[in-house]
Amino acid sequence: MSSKVYFVNLRTRTDKGNKISKIRNLFEQAGFSEFIEKDDLTAIKLHFGERGSDGFISPLFVRQVADKIKEKGAKPFLTDTNTLYGGSRHNSVDHLLTALEHGFDFTVTGAPVIIADGLRSDNITEVEIDKKHFKKVKLAKDIVNADSVIVLSHFKGHEMGGFGGAIKNLAMGGAPAVGKKEQHGTKIIVDEDKCIGCGECSEVCPEQAITMSEKANINLDKCIGCGECLTVCPVKANGIDWQTDLEAFLERMAEYAYGFAKSHEKRIGYINFLINITPDCDCASWSDAPIVPDIGFLASTDPVALDQASYDLVNKQHGFADSHLSCNHESGADKFKGLRSYIDGTIQMRHAEEIGMGSRDYELIIL
Repeated sequence: MSSKVYFVNLRTRTDKGNKISKIRNLFEQAGFSEFIEKDDLTAIKLHFGERGSDGFISPLFVRQVADKIKEKGAKPFLTDTNTLYGGSRHNSVDHLLTALEHGFDFTVTGAPVIIADGLRSDNITEVEIDKKHFKKVKLAKDIVNADSVIVLSHFKGHEMGGFGGAIKNLAMGGAPAVGKKEQHGTKIIVDEDKCIGCGECSEVCPEQAITMSEKANINLDKCIGCGECLTVCPVKANGIDWQTDLEAFLERMAEYAYGFAKSHEKRIGYINFLINITPDCDCASWSDAPIVPDIGFLASTDPVALDQASYDLVNKQHGFADSHLSCNHESGADKFKGLRSYIDGTIQMRHAEEIGMGSRDYELIIL
């Protein structure tokens, strides 16, 4: 059975059709007002962006969602979890400061910020799922304790997932550090023929698992598989065994997303923002040029259908010649394979569908 996905493009010539109005209309048409009740503590799950990144969702757009929640008499709060790797969001103090620097202030968004897994990522609860890789998943307690949830995701490429959308936002974004470790569950390897000994990977490793001589050396007992070194290596000498480890990683991620969705039954809605579609996650401390033109906003109560529709819409675009795309620029070609041919990001959607999280079959309703 197909799921409904609602879509608005970015074209307008009037104030009634501006992006603000489109987001508010999308919220209503997707039925989010139907499950938000008076006095709900409603989580708005999003990504505040790593310091140096500018691809995150505009706080002005987030304000529209917060206002719609308040119109129902509920109490919205903005939330995310601390990162596994080092950086500007590794603990709640730094995370809150980064959110403020990026404009997620109460005066702008109309909602306070709560880092859901606590000061040092130890505010944790378990949700039973009984799936292929996990019997239980470890999630951030303050997200699970929310009465209802709206998930806002910037749709873009990703170094290990192929792409990042609603599923990844739930999976990695809903998990404390220990849950992120369980999802990664793999080790990084170094191609010594490629390694130039620059030391970039050693500097960003949160566990000091990488030491330098002429080449990078990784202590596999310390490595947590967070993938931070993959994003900074200028010659792509660091990697994982894509043939054996990738599918399991993406399946584990889908199962964590399932646990998040299960914790809120039918009181959760999703919006994907298909604008500024960059090659990398907003966890990187930079934002590369977009790979395709801006497309619009999509909403659904089915995150699998939403990600599939988003994936398809991106692939229908003509890719930008001067972007990070190495191939597949033509309309209809897989842009995410054009970024990273060795990653099949559709695995996360396939497994999510197999375990009952949603359907890849969708009806696109154009508003």
